[in-house]
Amino acid sequence: MKRLAFSLLLVPALAASACTVAGEAAEGRTKVVVGYQSKTINTVTAGTLLRSLGYFEKNLGEKYQVVWQDYESGAPITAEMLAGKIDIGSMGDYPLLINGSRAQAQGGDAHTELVAVTGYNLRGALNGVVVAPDSPARTLRDLKGKNVSASVGSAGHGTLVQALDKLGLDAAEDITTENQQPSVGASALQSGGVAALAQFVAWPGQLVQAGQARLLYDGGSLNVPTFHGTVVRRKFGQDSGDVLKAFLKAQIQATTYLHEHPLEAAESVAKETGLAPETVYLYNGPNGISTFDVTIKPSQRKAFEQDVPFLKSIGVLDKPLDVPSFFNDTYIRDAYGPSYEADVAETANGAALPGDPDKAGELWLDGEQSTRPSADPNALLKAVREAQGSGKKIRAAYVPDALTGTRWFADHSVWLRDGDAFLPFATQENADAYAASHPGATPVSYEAAVKEA
Repeated sequence: MKRLAFSLLLVPALAASACTVAGEAAEGRTKVVVGYQSKTINTVTAGTLLRSLGYFEKNLGEKYQVVWQDYESGAPITAEMLAGKIDIGSMGDYPLLINGSRAQAQGGDAHTELVAVTGYNLRGALNGVVVAPDSPARTLRDLKGKNVSASVGSAGHGTLVQALDKLGLDAAEDITTENQQPSVGASALQSGGVAALAQFVAWPGQLVQAGQARLLYDGGSLNVPTFHGTVVRRKFGQDSGDVLKAFLKAQIQATTYLHEHPLEAAESVAKETGLAPETVYLYNGPNGISTFDVTIKPSQRKAFEQDVPFLKSIGVLDKPLDVPSFFNDTYIRDAYGPSYEADVAETANGAALPGDPDKAGELWLDGEQSTRPSADPNALLKAVREAQGSGKKIRAAYVPDALTGTRWFADHSVWLRDGDAFLPFATQENADAYAASHPGATPVSYEAAVKEA
């Protein structure tokens, strides 16, 4: 039996009542408070994984006490930072915009700065829209007149609105948006209360892998960068620069660990969050949907600036944001070292599979300590057939979408046969777009593709 989606297993994380300002603890140690989102797995190198590895504490030494506080979204982290109760936080690009805007509006010691990136996807594939497995919808157009669950102001919501706009549809007029936390929206989708769910990593993958949803829209089709990052209270950075540097060095160490030990990292995050390891690996593994890299890239700054009008249009950005003053790469440059400038220009996944990333797949078999890479979809299908024939249990098979490159589950992909080639697509829409320009391409089921490859 497939694991149920974590939305049905875990109570959403509540804001801890023991939030404390960094200051002298009773035992003489200085407290440093870190706010993170355990289930937002694009931030694990500044949150869940980093906490489990203990790198920050090791870098700080016995003089400090690190207090980790887990939240379901970025909004409460921002509220606590503005109150001076959280020193360092991590969240997605849209929540970061709101964080910076509200901090600048409040003024004084409330100012915050984006000091590093955790993970990103240059095409926007970290976000997606899912529907029930038996939904008749083939594209976003089919959601016209329907109710769609989204966390208003989140990156998932932004993807939905921008994608509808590209289709000539108005999110305010053509659909009804139910403003819900991800776990609530997941339950609403399964009960039939909404026709679709628009959310960020890792909700689309988790629901699809559990057999409770089907990906309707691949955020990679939007081709707009999305990322998550580390934010700090400016005053904390100024007063405790050594502590912030220790955190960023720990984040770099956690990123290296994730690249060098991807399976162990996925299992660790899964254990801490209740997510399926196979879903975590979909995003965080080699050639994963998320590329983990702490450097702040020009394309991310540009995308960040372009997101401002959208957030203003939906009324969640109260005051204009001075974007240049919000970005501060001084600390990460210092922690990173002399190769920073060269690595800013690098966009390849630091944990890449061998071969062409637009074609390479991966097979994860139960009981094996490493995965099996495949050069292309045909090779992956053959590997799946051989594993099935030998009686080996397949934990997951991953393959990139032939149109957008979005890594997805092979058994939940839409497959076409074009000559001797079998081509996977994360969504029916992507498959239809390919078929429209390749009249020889014909649909084929995953099971048939495995037999025929």
